[in-house]
Amino acid sequence: MNRSHSGWQPLFRAFLAITAAVVGCGVANAAAPAIVIGLDADMSSASAQGGEAIRRGALIAIAEINESGGLLGGRKLELQVKDHHGVPARSTDNLNEFAADDQLVAVLGGVHSPAIIENQQLIHDKRLLTLVPWAAATPVIDSARQPSYVFRISARDQYVGAFLTAQALAAGHRRLGLLLERTAWGRSNEQAITEALAREGLAPAAVQWFHWGDADLTPAVLALEAAGADAILMAANAVEGAAAIKALAARPPARRLPVYSHWGVSGGRFVELAGEALRQVDLQVMQTYSFLDASGPRARAVVDRYREMFGVERPEHIPAPVGVAHAYELVQVLALAIRQAGSIDRDKVRAALENLPRHDGLIRSYRPVFTRDRHEGLSAADYRMARYRSDGVLVPVKAAVR
Repeated sequence: MNRSHSGWQPLFRAFLAITAAVVGCGVANAAAPAIVIGLDADMSSASAQGGEAIRRGALIAIAEINESGGLLGGRKLELQVKDHHGVPARSTDNLNEFAADDQLVAVLGGVHSPAIIENQQLIHDKRLLTLVPWAAATPVIDSARQPSYVFRISARDQYVGAFLTAQALAAGHRRLGLLLERTAWGRSNEQAITEALAREGLAPAAVQWFHWGDADLTPAVLALEAAGADAILMAANAVEGAAAIKALAARPPARRLPVYSHWGVSGGRFVELAGEALRQVDLQVMQTYSFLDASGPRARAVVDRYREMFGVERPEHIPAPVGVAHAYELVQVLALAIRQAGSIDRDKVRAALENLPRHDGLIRSYRPVFTRDRHEGLSAADYRMARYRSDGVLVPVKAAVR
């Protein structure tokens, strides 16, 4: 009896020690601070729908990751949102605040390219890992800074300009007029389209510029018409894009030039603002993703989660789908990099992003997502055209040429 009892005591003490260690580990994990992902985007002005799409895509990915156990031994991810309202100076303040948070691993930056381009120095001085789900200007990535702390799963104007030009030329148009916002994004598109036309021995028929908030683009439309343009390539956000469509719809039917548009119009209240004029103009919009023709278990899971979290019943009612898809993809890729780095140290995670293995994502299979010399996750092969249905839903159409 005594021998049995004395033999049991060491086992019991060992059991208590193991239990204490496990419980202690659980308490430590429970007490560990959340890993913070920042979002610096337009959440309140004309392109707020794009910012909200990024937020929702990020939250869906975060929910999946947290429910599967989190990262680094059980730490949860948390999204902190700041609104730059489309103003680069506000973005500067937001980024400085994010950079001071030692639990922050990266910032999602979105919708307006100037907010990122004008803060490149700050981003790299602070070594602030910046992931871009929606901002297409070529200099967002091509900043000549090494090592670069900016990675993008989004469109790139250099490719978009060539893609839109190819669509217009394939449809038989030869005199392309450019209608562009007077920002770094507009200038990026002017360069890309002009270079694409030059490769075909062509030049723009005319270039017309507008400012944010311009409510009447009739003079610009008339100038393009007077220059002999037979189609318009447009880089505009929702408000100014709607003004352009209204100006075109007001022309006689035979003079309503077709429009091949960058995706900026899809990030705001474009359909509402354009109203009935949208039905009267031949408009195609560049996109990278649509939940309407998405297939596979990951796409179905994202749509189901979106329905649960945000109360949208059907995939076609997901607003600004490219923002949702890109943000979801970037957060999942970031999680892979954190696991590989074994840390939220931004330098280590940045290096891991350049050295990830193959990843089968929502949008495509990446082999790999990024490399040391390529911080673009998508290529022109991922682009498509879409048209607005009568109910305002963007529906993919077959591109005239890839």
